Formats: sequence, structure tokens, C-alpha cells
Amino acid sequence: MPDFVVTSRANARVKQLRAATSGNARLSGGLVAIEGETLVHEALRSGLLLKTVFVSERREVPRGLPAGVEVLRCSNDVLQSAVETQSPQGIAALVLPKQWELADALQGTPLLLVAVGLQDPGNLGTLIRSAEAFGATGVLTTLGTVSAWNQKALRASAGSVFRMPVVAVTEAELQSLKSRNIRLYAAVAAGEEVVPAASASFTDPCALLIGNEGAGLAQKFVEMADQRITIPSPGPVESLNAAIAGSLLLYEASRQRGIEA
Repeated sequence: MPDFVVTSRANARVKQLRAATSGNARLSGGLVAIEGETLVHEALRSGLLLKTVFVSERREVPRGLPAGVEVLRCSNDVLQSAVETQSPQGIAALVLPKQWELADALQGTPLLLVAVGLQDPGNLGTLIRSAEAFGATGVLTTLGTVSAWNQKALRASAGSVFRMPVVAVTEAELQSLKSRNIRLYAAVAAGEEVVPAASASFTDPCALLIGNEGAGLAQKFVEMADQRITIPSPGPVESLNAAIAGSLLLYEASRQRGIEA
């Protein structure tokens, strides 16, 4: 239990935590900030390397920290100045994020969720969580998609981002999936030559393309796809939320693959 309490917001480690929270990789030394007991526990369970753990005056140091992890006790106001939430839980950490390659997402019979220009971090985090829940092998993100290490995305993923391969890809890399016999499915609201998701076959290697929250999939990605799919909804709504649509498609893929197994 560290006795010394950091009371200066200018402390070097506190400044590093603040930079990591804001997504400044250069000032954070490439480390990512996580906040809250759940995410710290999930990071430990997932085998991430914790560099520094910050604990407020009002709570105990968590048990089970690996040897060598730096623990810094901070005054409540100093810790609150370095994190994002309005009601901090009194614990945060700097962790070394995993670096994934495209090959990591193509293991077994690939089931990929492709986030195309998603800008809402809550949606991306939710999709990463659903991807892990329904047995996806990876999440691919295109240019314009929010970072998976965004604080809101981290919280929405509930720790799944620590284990699910999330890989940024170019349009050329996405197109190249076809040469690996991975079928691309474009999720659209409606239109010509669109089939219900339940009528598509997700048992073979495939990638599900989910578009931007407001504009949907850009036409070039729709044209890139092998097939256009939709989720029939009898209610009077124009389209589903991106995270909901992606989660439903992942569930359908999981259901089909479970039946086949």
C-alpha cells in the first residue's frame, strides 16, 4: 500500500494518464488509459501489461496485481482531473494495448465485422462486444472509423476490445479478402437485389459490412460486396441503429454456424 499521495496535477504519471485519456499517443508513450474496476479487472484477465495503476484516496489497492506494476495513490481531485467520466470510480490504469495484424482476424473460418466509417464510439464498442459474444474472429475498421481505444468505446466494449482482434484496413485490403474466399455482405436498409439476412449463408468465411450511423454504407462499399442483405423490420422505422444491426447479423451468423456444427 503506497503511503505517498500525489497532490499535484503536474505529476509526470498523472500527465501521462491525462494524455492517454485524451487519445494523445505521443504524449502517453503509446499507452492507453482505462478507468473503473471492471476494465482494470478485464485487462488483467486478458493478459494485458499494466504499467501504472492509479488509486484514489478513498479506496483500496486492487488485489492480484502482478509484481512490478507501479501503483500511484492520488488525491481525489488529481485523479478526477486526469480521467473522462464525471463520477470516477477511483481507479484507473495505463496499459500497453495489443497490436493485432489482419492475419489474427482470419483464423479458422473467418467471421468478420467490418465497421465502415462508424463515428460513434459507443456503437463501435458495442459491436466489438457483440463480435466476441457471437464468435466473430475479428473486427475490421476503415478510414473514418473512431478508434477502438476511445474511452467511450472501451467502456461500451466491457473489456472485449482487450481480446478481440480489431484491425484498421484499407479499401484495397478489404477488397483482397475476396481472394481469400471470404464473401462480403453489405448491410443495407432496402433496395433491389437485397435478400433478408436469414436467407443468406454465413457458414462459410464471410465479412459483414456495417455503414456509417447517418449515411449508411458508401456506394463503393456496396458495389464491392458480393451480396446485399437486410434485416426485415415490420415496424415503421427507416433503419436500425448501427450497433443493433451489426449485433443482429452477428447473432444470425452464430446461429447458422451453430446449426451447421
